Amino acid sequence: MKLAALLLVFALGAPLAQAGARDDEGKSHVARGRGGAGNALPWKRDPFPSTYRPLPRQDTLIVGATVLDGAGHRFEHANLLLRDGKIVALSTRAIPEPAGATTIDAKGRWVTPGIIDVHSHDGDFAAPFTSLDAENSDVSEGSDPITPNVWAEHSIAVQDPSFARARAGGVTTLQILPGSSNLIGGRSVVLKNVPATTVQAMKFPGAPYGVKFACGENPKYTYGEKGRFPSSRMGNVAGMRAAFIEAAEYRSKWLDYVAGHGKRPDDDLKKDTLAGILDGDIRTHWHCYRADDMATLFDVAKEAHFHIDAFHHAVEAYKIPQLFVANHTCAVVWSDWWGYKMEAFDGIRENAAFVDAAGACVTMHSDSPWLGQRLTLEAGKALAAGRRAGLAIAPEHAITWVTLNPAKVLGLDAQTGSLEAGKNADVVVWSGDPFSVYTKADQVFIDGALVYDRADPKRQPRSDFELGEPSMAK
Repeated sequence: MKLAALLLVFALGAPLAQAGARDDEGKSHVARGRGGAGNALPWKRDPFPSTYRPLPRQDTLIVGATVLDGAGHRFEHANLLLRDGKIVALSTRAIPEPAGATTIDAKGRWVTPGIIDVHSHDGDFAAPFTSLDAENSDVSEGSDPITPNVWAEHSIAVQDPSFARARAGGVTTLQILPGSSNLIGGRSVVLKNVPATTVQAMKFPGAPYGVKFACGENPKYTYGEKGRFPSSRMGNVAGMRAAFIEAAEYRSKWLDYVAGHGKRPDDDLKKDTLAGILDGDIRTHWHCYRADDMATLFDVAKEAHFHIDAFHHAVEAYKIPQLFVANHTCAVVWSDWWGYKMEAFDGIRENAAFVDAAGACVTMHSDSPWLGQRLTLEAGKALAAGRRAGLAIAPEHAITWVTLNPAKVLGLDAQTGSLEAGKNADVVVWSGDPFSVYTKADQVFIDGALVYDRADPKRQPRSDFELGEPSMAK
């Protein structure tokens, strides 16, 4: 960042997350292996550990709010206590104010968990660059259809103004994914949406990595038009199967070596990532639209012995909800994006509501910085479509589509996604009903630290790319 911009951020009163820091327990996050010999397996190591440390915070008591707790419950005239960065108590009875705490009068306002965007390209499809020339994007490695060796975090521009604008929309956690041009696009990274100078200082400590896959039109056109493999849907599937066969052989050799048999295999960054999927350490996120494509990939996953955590976009998920239920897979969807390419022609507004009614996991997502500022409205539109179709969907249930369900997809539901005692104090105080177009986020907390306040310009940190904009002259 430029020196002037750095000084401005500090002047705004929102200290940057510190690079080189450690978590509250004083431990660095170098390895997520299972201990013992498992740490010798290359896919269990993290050479780019999180250095996230919570921003300065104080205990906060929020009183008199309508609370949607993210776990399916609604509380009227409720009180919520945040202490030491955690949720301590949620009650409709009075909660004594701790010494030194800040009290927020939220009468007439609503409170929810922090919003989680499970499919974002903020930072690696950074707004200042792509608004001028999309070719300046770092979102995809276009040299090969199979690139599990690339990591999205190595493309992220932390000064992308989309982060701050998402924060103003209540977004506290984001998964940043590679693009969808490739069959296997590379690793994702989960970030806490705090101002920072390095991506490591934003990384959610201990969050599992994910991998972005793609099916259908994108990979077959991207490479088929270049006269390369794959150029068809059957080529897409063949490429996936071959990659996992090679990864299984690689994993087997490493397991033999760790057990004391054979020589040490050569390192292979591509196969490391896929071996991590086969081991259950790395989660899978699949860009896919059509029901027949998704059904085929469920079979590919069974053949290769891995789990599909989520199909993203999933425009035709409503046609096969029973497969989502049977495979414990989440449908990550929009409310109404439709018809912009052939495989999106069968999209319906009731998609999320119908899949949810069948008992499957549903999550809204952005895939763009504009929707990423308005995910509660995405959920609200899906809620309204379901109600028009005759489904009785309560607000306390619909909020799970942008809080607890995405936390489950990311493997982080024990830490965030709902306002339950012991979880991270990721909280949004809204001016009104969060599903209303008239509502705005008033205050946003991450690990109990106030990172955005609509009434206080000092708590509205902006990117150095936005210096000089009229909105900065307040």
